[in-house]
Formats: sequence, structure tokens, C-alpha cells
Amino acid sequence: MLESPFYFQENKPIRWGVIGCGKVTEKKSLPAYQKTPGFQVDMVMGRNKERVLDYAKRHKVPGWTTDSMEIIENPNIDAVYIATPPDSHKFYALQVAKAGKPCCIEKPMAPNYQDSLAIYEAFTKKNVPLFITYYRRSLPRFLKVKQWLDENLIGKVSHIRWEKTKLPNDLDISGKYNWRTDKEVAPGGYFDDLASHGLDLFSFLLGDVKEANGEATNKLGLYSAYDMVSGSWKHENGIRGEGIWNFGASNRLDKVEILGTDGTITFSVLDEAPIELKSSSGHQTVEIPHPEHVQQYHVENIKNHLVGKAQHPSIGKSGLHTSWIMDKILSAI
Repeated sequence: MLESPFYFQENKPIRWGVIGCGKVTEKKSLPAYQKTPGFQVDMVMGRNKERVLDYAKRHKVPGWTTDSMEIIENPNIDAVYIATPPDSHKFYALQVAKAGKPCCIEKPMAPNYQDSLAIYEAFTKKNVPLFITYYRRSLPRFLKVKQWLDENLIGKVSHIRWEKTKLPNDLDISGKYNWRTDKEVAPGGYFDDLASHGLDLFSFLLGDVKEANGEATNKLGLYSAYDMVSGSWKHENGIRGEGIWNFGASNRLDKVEILGTDGTITFSVLDEAPIELKSSSGHQTVEIPHPEHVQQYHVENIKNHLVGKAQHPSIGKSGLHTSWIMDKILSAI
């Protein structure tokens, strides 16, 4: 049974409005909404008139606006996708909840747990579906990892560890504005933008987390947000986890290892790399490419949820849990 009631008949188009027309929407998400049967994107909002007009023309979106309320309060818009930086998520989401419309919010849900909680409570009070764009829960590559775990192919899991490093990029060094390194928008810096994907995925694969802690520092001083984070956590089933996220490293690495009593599973969270299974039964390396628009399966799952076919794997409750883990690791709560 779905956690939220469904709202739409399957043969009725669901009309979306999109708040935000940044880079994430260009290929990853907006085309996925347009290509999902039964979905149509009817309006997009951006603060810059020339930019949003150009965006609407390029993506063949019939309506555009610089006022978010023209989307949120529009009787011809059924659902809203919020694709802005995290510091504005709460502002827009509370208005969408008040309007009683289903909503999908880009990850992370908000810059901190308290804002995420306010969003979650607003939609829960209205009994309106809320989705968070942790689309890795819907990708075939990670569903294969979950299948291996569910089939106990590496025995009883004891530990998961993730090391994610990257070199500073030209934007970091230039000092030009980047919301991902602004502590007012993303307190954890790239941790908020990138590590959130993995931490959410680990809860999906291994169960919710009951304890988490960590340490965050600004090692290089290139920007205001943290650039080095380390953390550890414990899932409710006793599985231990640890992570290192170094965004001022001398090399690039994205490696997750799940350890069991009878083997290991290795994969990358962010890089499009093979997944690998080693156990007493043998060695498998599997390559499963992402779809052209990486949010395609996530968006299709939204459709299935809204017509009552299936529960979406990334909803407000799970997104809130990920926000809690992140704040715990950043020692914010």
C-alpha cells in the first residue's frame, strides 16, 4: 500500500511546472520528465528573464515565468519540481505544500535537518506526495548491488566504507561564486552535493542508520564551506560504516566496499564504473550503463507512484533521514 494516496488517473496527463533552470535540469532531469509517458512539462521558472526564455525555447516548454507563484498557484499545473540550490528549497517547498500539489525536490532536501523536517511535516500534514531526487535508488546498477545483498552472495554484511576524493577545480581556485562551496547554501560544501547521494544510497541498500558522527574542516581555505569531512555510522541492523570525503586531494577516487563474511562488493557512487562481486562462489564484474537522462527511472517511478502502481523509493521520509545523517556527520545536531 502506498504511503501517500495517489492523485491521478493513469490516462490523464500530469502537468508539471519546474522551478529552476540550472545545469542539473538540462540533460539529467527535465528531458526525463518530458519523455515519461503521461507527464508533460508546461511551465518553467527562472529569475533571469532572458535565460528562462531561452531555456523554454530550447526545451520546447510552452510556458515560462520569473515568478514562482505563477507555477505554484496555477490551476493548470498539477505538480512541481524544485530544481534550485538547497538554500531556497524550504521557501518554495512550503508554498507548494500549502497549494496541495505533489512535489519533487532536488537533493539535498535542504541545507540542514531542521529545514528538511519543516518541509517533511508540511507535506505530511497535507497528505501530499513528496519526492527527493536521490535517483540512485532507481538506477539498475545499484538495484543489482541490492539484489546481490538480498541474495546474501557475500554472506552476512559487517561493514561498508567509502572514500571519495577530488582535486580542487578551476572554479574553486578562481574564487568565483559556486553555491556548492558557499557555507550559507551548502554548509558541507561538496559533501552536501556529492556525499548525500552515497549516504542516501547506503540506507537504501543496508537499512536506516541509528548512530552517526564525524568531523568537518576547511583545510585549504579556498572557499567558505568545508572541504574535508570524515564520518562513521551504524545501521539499525548493526552494520558499521565509515567515509572520507576529501575535496582538496591530489587524486580522484570514488570507491565503496561492502564487506561480508563470504566476500565483498565494490562499486562507485558517482563515477560510471563497473560493480564487482568477489565471494567464495566466484568473481563477477558487471557493467550497467546509466540511461541517457540519468533521472529517467526516478521520474518514471514518480509516475508509477502518482497513479497508485508502486511506492517510490525516495520520498520525503527517506530524504529527511539522509538529512539527519548528514547533519550528524557534520556535527550540526
